[in-house]
Amino acid sequence: MHIRRTGPGIGIAYRRAGTVAAVAVCLAFGPVFAGNALAFKLFGINFFGKDETTEQVIDPVRYTVDLKTGSADKDLRDAITQSSMLVADKDKPVSGDLGLVIKARDDRDRLIAALYEKSRYGGVVAVTVNGTNIDELPPNPTFNHAKPVPVVISVDPGPLFKLGKIRMEGDAATRDPANYGLSPGGDAGSLTILKAGDKIVAELKNEGRPLARIAARDVVADHDTNTVDITLRVDGGPVAPIGIVGVTGQKSIDPDFIRRYSRINEGKPYSPDDLKKASDRLRKLGVFSSVTIREADKLSANGSIPMTIEVSEGKQKYFGVGAQYSTIDGFGLQGYWGNRNLFGQAESLRIEGAISRLGETTDYKDLDYSAGILYSKPGAFFPAATFNASLKAKSEHPDNYDANSITADAGLSYELTDFDTISAGGRVSYEDSHTDAFGDQQYLTFSIPISYVRDTRDNKLDPTEGYRATADAQPSYEALSGTIFTSLEGSISGYKGIGANDNIVFAGKLAAGSLLGADNIENIPTTRRFFAGGGGSVRGYSYQEITPYNALNQALGGRSYATASFEARVKITEAIGLVPFIDAGSVTDSTFPDFSDIRVGAGIGVRYATPFGPIRLDFAVPLDKYQNGTDYGIYAGIGQSF
Repeated sequence: MHIRRTGPGIGIAYRRAGTVAAVAVCLAFGPVFAGNALAFKLFGINFFGKDETTEQVIDPVRYTVDLKTGSADKDLRDAITQSSMLVADKDKPVSGDLGLVIKARDDRDRLIAALYEKSRYGGVVAVTVNGTNIDELPPNPTFNHAKPVPVVISVDPGPLFKLGKIRMEGDAATRDPANYGLSPGGDAGSLTILKAGDKIVAELKNEGRPLARIAARDVVADHDTNTVDITLRVDGGPVAPIGIVGVTGQKSIDPDFIRRYSRINEGKPYSPDDLKKASDRLRKLGVFSSVTIREADKLSANGSIPMTIEVSEGKQKYFGVGAQYSTIDGFGLQGYWGNRNLFGQAESLRIEGAISRLGETTDYKDLDYSAGILYSKPGAFFPAATFNASLKAKSEHPDNYDANSITADAGLSYELTDFDTISAGGRVSYEDSHTDAFGDQQYLTFSIPISYVRDTRDNKLDPTEGYRATADAQPSYEALSGTIFTSLEGSISGYKGIGANDNIVFAGKLAAGSLLGADNIENIPTTRRFFAGGGGSVRGYSYQEITPYNALNQALGGRSYATASFEARVKITEAIGLVPFIDAGSVTDSTFPDFSDIRVGAGIGVRYATPFGPIRLDFAVPLDKYQNGTDYGIYAGIGQSF
């Protein structure tokens, strides 16, 4: 934007909760020692102590800064202060005397831009270093370093300007300036003017015009009337479809796969929204460190717009280890290895294993084991389809039963829209269950899992708007008893932030399930019956504590359940939040929830914001405790509870 003047002047939940909760340490962390001070850093975040591992500055020069804002009101004064890098970095040395002068000149430009953003086109910014105006300093100045070099910034904001004449030309001529925030006597801030032009260009591009651009943006500030006249000319260019799509930067990944999976098809109407979705889609594969889709600056001979997908491949093989400890469950160890590009088309393979209850039991048969192999092929059969297969084995010993199982899965998921996904497949599971209310049982179950998910959340780990709804059906046949049954489950969670920065987010979740078709519940595999309690459902109760019991106080597992949770996620600082919550759940032996036994838990949690999602720590108590049941629960994890 060019400005002319006519007058003077110049921005984890864990399995069971008892006296102490299990705390995972599957995070990479590092303590930093500096002198006698100790700093603790996690993923680059300094939690406590002073981190003195700062970047070394060559020829460090320290300075003081005095910012004078004249007649500026509080809003303008704050904007000026926040724009000054000299003020923001006042405790950091610069590199050399010339470095200080360069920083001062950059600051002057930033402050003038800040004045323009606030409609102050007559403002004057003067900067002196060591008492001399920066325009009068020699090319290679030298200052006395016996004490910090004084820098004085004087800002005269000048009068407030308003919009005067507004002229729209070219493909903007038929558009109403008021629809873009431009009205005579209105806000004349530079950002308002810039956003108006950008919005018109965006609208033209959304009409399928890839070459739309601002041809002229002439802004004239009249200091006699304190008004700003604008002439805005926009050239929309022709409507054009997508042309040839090239791929660059790939090494081991098939470029034809990249083109096909992006779904930027030649001949398809041009759409900036489709390009953004394609870029996001490719990033989510996890094989690229960066993805950029560039448009050509001119049309090809057939009138289409050529595209280039520029990618940079990231690390494709990875591994990790972790550990956890609980006074109830003892030590636990986990490990995994993976390959994100097995055959050159972003196929992923992951091998994982875990062992827990180390130290809690001396009999290896009572340890919890799990192992699994997971395979995924995106773009299988159709660009929007993903083939998934897995083989998992578990030996688990919760309070209610002991079970050894092995499960094989294979299925296909398909993206119906940006928000909607359906999945279907086949599953075979063998389970050997012991010590539950029905004694030793073996189950061989064949199932057809079918699911639908609609997800409109703005952030998967820490949502502030939107909702997520799921519906699952799993028709099953247990071969050893000849039992046919079906499990039906559904859930919906919603989120609503209030305040300018979503300082409070109200979150709620409802879930329900039902088992249909089996005359005797003992013919349904133990791990397919319903239980509730713990960090994933009703906090304050231990894992799977909520369930029907027989006369001997043995857990049976239910045919139906319903749970509800409500949280108020209150931001105390940018990094720390408090979350009061209440959970309720009912598990019964009726086919559908009859709410004959409702258990409620309540508590409060702490959240610590990180770039990978909030770290969660919740404390809860049962409001209707079972006899000899859990007194309270502590739950930790990464990401919100739901």
